[in-house]
Amino acid sequence: GGNERGSGGATRSPLPARYPAGAGGNEDVQIGVLFASKAMLQLLVNPLSGTLIDRVGYEAPLLAGLAVMFLSTTTFAFAQNYATLFTARSLQGLGSAFADTAGIALIADRYAEEPARSRALGTALACISFGSLAAPPFGGVLYEFAGQRVPFLVLACVCLLDGVLLLALAPPWASGARANMPVGTPIHRLMVDPYIAVVAGALATCNIPLAFLEPTIANWMKESMGASEWEVGLTWLPAFFPHVLGVYVTVRLAAAYPHLQWFYGALGMAIIGASSCLVPACRNFGQVIVPLCGICFGIALVDTALLPTLAFLVDVRHVSVYGSVYAIADISYCVAYALGPIVAGQIVHTMGFAQLNLGMGLANVLYAPVLLLLKNVCQMKPSHSERNILLEEGPKGLYDTIKMEERKG
Repeated sequence: GGNERGSGGATRSPLPARYPAGAGGNEDVQIGVLFASKAMLQLLVNPLSGTLIDRVGYEAPLLAGLAVMFLSTTTFAFAQNYATLFTARSLQGLGSAFADTAGIALIADRYAEEPARSRALGTALACISFGSLAAPPFGGVLYEFAGQRVPFLVLACVCLLDGVLLLALAPPWASGARANMPVGTPIHRLMVDPYIAVVAGALATCNIPLAFLEPTIANWMKESMGASEWEVGLTWLPAFFPHVLGVYVTVRLAAAYPHLQWFYGALGMAIIGASSCLVPACRNFGQVIVPLCGICFGIALVDTALLPTLAFLVDVRHVSVYGSVYAIADISYCVAYALGPIVAGQIVHTMGFAQLNLGMGLANVLYAPVLLLLKNVCQMKPSHSERNILLEEGPKGLYDTIKMEERKG
């Protein structure tokens, strides 16, 4: 569960913003680029890591990712200049591209049946949200009272512990199952699957409000409501609870009404859209927390409904190997987090904070009905036998699926 993906804790700086708001555009740009570099590298590496995971299994890349995260976090602790910080930050993206994708894919692989799969992925999502929403206040407090190295060293220890636990539970060299695992569908073929594309678009769109508010909301709160450092530092912490609630509710609903997964996602996007539009209307700290909780609750609905749907789509339309499909999911998150630190500030600067929020809200509300395209997914059945998969008759499986859908239609 220490797995951090695009929206994971590594995206948010554990250091509180020490520089004044108007510390010159150049420094803002540098800090924006520093933040975004993780997501950018993660974006670029994911197609490779997804393909590699499909070839060598899930455990070894997960371990490699944790090792790189350990290295990057230790580098952060002792970094003296911008170039070193930039290298460490980019390394985090490299580590995440392996650890996140392999971690989620491993869960999808180990829990092949519903509702166990939704439950397991939901648990992982709750841990991710804990990392990303609780890290800034904890990091800030540690930084304040123990110095700048301590938050990073604590994080490095967590990576190390995670690696040791992985070696104890699922040592990469012990997996003999690798030999008879079917050849996965290449990532470019998955990307053009219309159903997978709809899910990827939803994951990117629903994370944009979070990714774009994180770099901009602190300045806005200071300017519009005179918020204190502590209020700014604790802004996101309360949102952890509705996120976990959203995961729990969706897992329960998915177990009772599995054919409505698309609806839970659409509902989540509508909630995110409405909440995003409410942010600029808030006048004090207590009010701001409400829409932020709404955004995180909505994201929980979308993630918890759509991550298991991705595994299901691969099961029925392609080959049950999950590295590449979760690499696509990770790319979707990273699109939002690569743009956020660089683009959000510019939009606020040129158009204003209210316009940014209304635009993001509108995007989510307009995307919600697109999930209707997933309505018939739950009726799909695997169309090709294991034998075909082992003979690598790729197109035939897809052809069968299309023919079967025509017959049903």
